[in-house]
Amino acid sequence: MPSFDIVSEVNLQEVDNAVNQARKEISTRFDFKDRRIEIEWDRKVIQLSCEDEFLLKSVVEVLTGKLAKRNVSLKNIDFGKAEVAPTGGARQTVKLVQGIETPKAKEIIQSIKDAKLKVQTQIQEQKIRVTGKSRDELQSSIALVRGKDFGLSLSFNNFRD
Repeated sequence: MPSFDIVSEVNLQEVDNAVNQARKEISTRFDFKDRRIEIEWDRKVIQLSCEDEFLLKSVVEVLTGKLAKRNVSLKNIDFGKAEVAPTGGARQTVKLVQGIETPKAKEIIQSIKDAKLKVQTQIQEQKIRVTGKSRDELQSSIALVRGKDFGLSLSFNNFRD
């Protein structure tokens, strides 16, 4: 039976490139000169730390610009709350959302079921497998999911006939 997977993934190489470009821009910009700014990246979380909250907002703006230029969807980026220390330092955690969590997957499956398409859906770890008898039904389910906003950047892969 034909099937495909609905996934939510971030290209880690593009995120790595965006972080490196942000570091380079911060090191060369005049308004960031002689300031303590750190960007740490460990393949899951980006840690930003600066001298003050205003500077942190500027660094976040530079990072989001670089991520957007590298075609990394900002829907899969979770900007945590900025933490300001009493001594004046500020830091923020930026998490990458990889995969579809179960409540969000149930919401996607429910929207497919509400459309009364003749397909079956399964949650498999961090993705949703959609199977059906005809390719037309699968394509209409892809169009349905693309048409709605679930708060994640969804892609479709592993299409089998």
